[in-house]
Amino acid sequence: MTGLVLSGSNNTFRIRAEDGKEIECRLKGKVLKGAEGFYNPLAPGDRVEIVTDGSHAGSGMITALVPRRNAFARWNQKGKAPQLLASNLDIVLCVSTGTLPPFRPRFLDRALLQADIAGIPAVIVINKCDLGEDDPDMAERLEDYRRIGYRVMHVSAENHTGIEDLLLLLEGRSTVLVGQSGVGKSSLINALAPGFNLKTAALSVKFERGTHSTTMARLIDLEGTKTPGWIVDTPGVRLIVPDGISASELAFNMREFSALAGTCTYGMSCRHDTEPGCKILEAVAAGYIHEDRYESFMRLREELEGRTPSWEQD
Repeated sequence: MTGLVLSGSNNTFRIRAEDGKEIECRLKGKVLKGAEGFYNPLAPGDRVEIVTDGSHAGSGMITALVPRRNAFARWNQKGKAPQLLASNLDIVLCVSTGTLPPFRPRFLDRALLQADIAGIPAVIVINKCDLGEDDPDMAERLEDYRRIGYRVMHVSAENHTGIEDLLLLLEGRSTVLVGQSGVGKSSLINALAPGFNLKTAALSVKFERGTHSTTMARLIDLEGTKTPGWIVDTPGVRLIVPDGISASELAFNMREFSALAGTCTYGMSCRHDTEPGCKILEAVAAGYIHEDRYESFMRLREELEGRTPSWEQD
């Protein structure tokens, strides 16, 4: 029978079987076909074939991976392999805040890029709007995200501002929550799924960053909606290093860059740095590409140039 992966650690996974029961399962064999090359073979949202253990109630073996519709991953620098965060998704919620911790558009640029690489619609969620959003630089960046086609929602897990609208968006869909520590992902889950009562952690005011309250990705049902969906809560990360593209493909995967990629005087050889006739540099000068987005592009390209893509490694 098949089952849905809810969470996992050290190759032991919590699975919800077809009959609704949750069981602990391990992989049958050392390698799971279809999951080769990943830092972790499975993630919440994966569907797998399982065989229950007749002699040990509540346990079983994972025998096969049902082909994924998509997957949201990041490059694990320590393991030098892509790390799955969630699979079979309809939406990626990229969570940030205007204050405590401060707004960090560089992180958003990376999370949005990874969602676009995976072909998953992404929505920017600005949490803690009850604390105020009077930063003109943030307002400018958010307006630019809207201009290039991303939806932006302002919510507060504390006073439930915008939570109903967010529930309507997520109804009947599979979602992953991605953001840095301290942006209130667990508090947001508690507002969306009150019965789950996730642990939350205080923010470090000294360093303006959060502490980890979520230690591993886990799938949570969104109950109480007309068509219940589910959401994957992920541990906070300080940096998303994209996976799935090479440096030469980066411009084709950033929305406002893509139409200009390859049209420069030097064609595909253009590095979009100082070359005359560079259409991307002209777009930056004209304001069509935001200067901060261009800076993100240059940093990402440098990172990607220093790494062999996962699909080309031995």
